Amino acid sequence: MSSSVGSGAGLYVVTGAFGYSGKYITTRLLAAGNRIRTLTNSLQRQNPFGTAVEAHPYNFDRPHELARSLQGADVLINTYWVRFDHKDFSYTQAVRNTLCLFDAARRAGIRRVVHISITNPSAESKLPYFRGKAELEVALRGSGLSYAILRPTVLFGEEDILINNIAWMLRRFPVFGVFGDGSYRIQPIFVDDLAHLAVEASGWSENMVRDAIGPETFTYRELVSVIGVAVGRRRPIMSIPPWLGVAVGRLVGAFVGDVVVTPEEVAGLMRNLLVTSSPPAGTTSLSQWVLDHRNTLGRRYSSELARRRDRQKTYEQLRTGS
Repeated sequence: MSSSVGSGAGLYVVTGAFGYSGKYITTRLLAAGNRIRTLTNSLQRQNPFGTAVEAHPYNFDRPHELARSLQGADVLINTYWVRFDHKDFSYTQAVRNTLCLFDAARRAGIRRVVHISITNPSAESKLPYFRGKAELEVALRGSGLSYAILRPTVLFGEEDILINNIAWMLRRFPVFGVFGDGSYRIQPIFVDDLAHLAVEASGWSENMVRDAIGPETFTYRELVSVIGVAVGRRRPIMSIPPWLGVAVGRLVGAFVGDVVVTPEEVAGLMRNLLVTSSPPAGTTSLSQWVLDHRNTLGRRYSSELARRRDRQKTYEQLRTGS
């Protein structure tokens, strides 16, 4: 496989460069001397890259302007998606918008699309997250564009939500409940390992689909235990019915003003959709990472809704509590 990344001559479009995974991808591309343009809903959010990154709105409702914002670029790296259905956003809308983005990329002459998907997508899935991701993979494969589809599980990193909020709950509650027996598995990948893979895949010419998993596999119960030990909160871990776990999540969500967990996310976990038999694509150990970040991990709550409602503050500024 040949790669042109690092030549310093490329113009890349990265969706969400001021957010989570997009920020890490952008950092790596800039370090290699490339030019970056981002598409974002957060034009007022602090630009950590200054003048090195040119920002444009998504313009999903104006396809011609969307295509114009992609013109001149060689590669599109797409991280755009939503975590759950909400009155302000939905999977259906996210699928429609992403299809519009793929069409705009084709019309703009984009050479290659690197698309972030999810492990185990399926058009037959009853879970809209996994079904929507499958629909987008099919569309990209049929678009005529050169593509790399990366399928991560859960990401961890300093801007993370899931791992941070598990630690937050362990710090504050005397026990921790896992859905069912907690034996279902998960293979978290470090966000910068995913960024490395995305940048590397952008320079290849072959179409590819690759699972993007970390080097460690945990049961959910083991994951909670590892985090608890790291932050010095070794709590009793209780098995509770999934419906009760969702209900408790709603109570906590009412307190913090967020959606803590959804029934669909619980179902995806318990059906082992966040684990594969593929070899690891990342090298960073979550066990070591949580130890290295034990003094800050879970000190403050990370809110998904706050990030979507406040498009000016950074993710760090939006964390709540102490």
